[in-house]
Amino acid sequence: MFLVQYTEFDPALGMMTGIPPITPMMPGLGIVPPPIPPDMPVVKEIIHCKSCTLFPPNPNLPPPATRERPPGCKTVFVGGLPENGTEQIIVEVFEQCGEIIAIRKSKKNFCHIRFAEEYMVDKALYLSGYRIRLGSSTDKKDTGRLHVDFAQARDDLYEWECKQRMLAREERHRRRMEEERMRPPSPPPVVHYSDHECSIVAEKLKDDSKFSEAVQTLLTWIERGEVNRRSANHFYSMIQSANSHVRRLVNEKAAHEKEMEEAKEKFKQALSGILIQFEQIVAVYHSASKQKAWDHFTKAQRKNISVWCKQAEEIRNIHNDELMGIRREEEMEMSDDEIEETTETKETEESALVSQAEALKEENDSLRWQLDAYRNEVELLKQEQGKAHREDDPNKEQQLKLLQQALQGMQQHLLKVQEEYKKKEAELDRIKDDKLQVEKLLENLHEKQENCTSRLCASSQESDHPLEKAIIGNPVKSEREALLVGIISTFLHVHPFGASIEYICSYLNRLDNKICTSDVESLMSRLQHTFRQEMTGVGASLEKRWKFCGFEGLKLT
Repeated sequence: MFLVQYTEFDPALGMMTGIPPITPMMPGLGIVPPPIPPDMPVVKEIIHCKSCTLFPPNPNLPPPATRERPPGCKTVFVGGLPENGTEQIIVEVFEQCGEIIAIRKSKKNFCHIRFAEEYMVDKALYLSGYRIRLGSSTDKKDTGRLHVDFAQARDDLYEWECKQRMLAREERHRRRMEEERMRPPSPPPVVHYSDHECSIVAEKLKDDSKFSEAVQTLLTWIERGEVNRRSANHFYSMIQSANSHVRRLVNEKAAHEKEMEEAKEKFKQALSGILIQFEQIVAVYHSASKQKAWDHFTKAQRKNISVWCKQAEEIRNIHNDELMGIRREEEMEMSDDEIEETTETKETEESALVSQAEALKEENDSLRWQLDAYRNEVELLKQEQGKAHREDDPNKEQQLKLLQQALQGMQQHLLKVQEEYKKKEAELDRIKDDKLQVEKLLENLHEKQENCTSRLCASSQESDHPLEKAIIGNPVKSEREALLVGIISTFLHVHPFGASIEYICSYLNRLDNKICTSDVESLMSRLQHTFRQEMTGVGASLEKRWKFCGFEGLKLT
């Protein structure tokens, strides 16, 4: 027997220390090989131990079945041990997989082995399916087939839960440390109130650079309740010093706003200058694109000029939109009320014309009123002129001329508006007439469609009636069909609860193999006073059955 000197297994290397590297293809080794990838075919070899020999299973057989792996499993179940197997032999075989913590052996040829680490269980499962033989004996009590599977042990579950709790504690500690690291630093502690500290804070409140720190101290003292009758005057003086900074802050804000306005104005002026230069560049490109100069450029040069012109126009449009946006913002800021832009729904052509006509009508009325007002004003001026008896008054004459010119202009404008109003009214009438014609056409189409459908229904009914008459007039077409009717009637008379068409055809096929199911069903459907089809059963057992109703049909006819 081939013996091997055993040494301690190194989990980091997946192999025994003190010996050269091994592969699963090396025969005669007394140890379990390291884990093999699942997609690689495994070739198990004979394993020789000191007191026994392990023979591999048939490679053509499927791998042995295993149960679901419990969490933190370190214990395996080993069945199929020889009857004469001892605990020493079990240790000798499974010691190769790793450090064994405990072995619980039963009298029924099985045992439970608990390893030190979880990965050792996978190495033990490698031995599942091996046949074990003690020494060179062939006795049945000295042989067996090993079956290795996962086992559920309370100790394994307890250790796994402890490990999970430890990992959770470490994770919580790590998160806490991360939160503490990311938390902003606490503000420095505020000193307690005293007369000396009060004088220091009062001096700091007068200094612009130390104002923020001093006002925070003042706020903390007030919230702590340090104000009393003795210290009220000190606190009032400090509050007064804080109030003196309000004007300074307002002036600073105004200065910053002024700087911002100046910067905006500079930016707008610079943007306007840039736009002017862009316009000049685009003008150069357009002049170069004219035929007078364009014909002298090569094809590549023309392409480059076109691309440059397109790019320059796009950049110019972007800058122009930006400048227009700045101007719109300025107009909105200058206005007292915010102008809300409301989206107007698109009106139809008829409603648009109606609104235009109404607007023209209102404009016409307003022009008439203005004309009447001008006439009244002219009459008043004439009356004043007659009363004053002033024949030569250049100012009055000039006013009269201006009024007459305005009156003539108003009259001309009124005539134009009236003409436009008449045109719009005529167009509106024409649209209304077109609308009425379209409605009439739609009504005529609906009437024609109804007439066509009624004619089609009538023609279909008329075409069905001759067939029905023909069928009713001569339901049995041949002597063979008459014989079938007699046989089916006799068969259904014997079956008062009816029979399915398949059952009837199976009976008829015994007499004649050429009988078709569809022919029989069509024949029975033509004889409505002799045979009747009914639905029987409930749910999944629902089926169609034919019954003989010849006697009832005889009474009806």
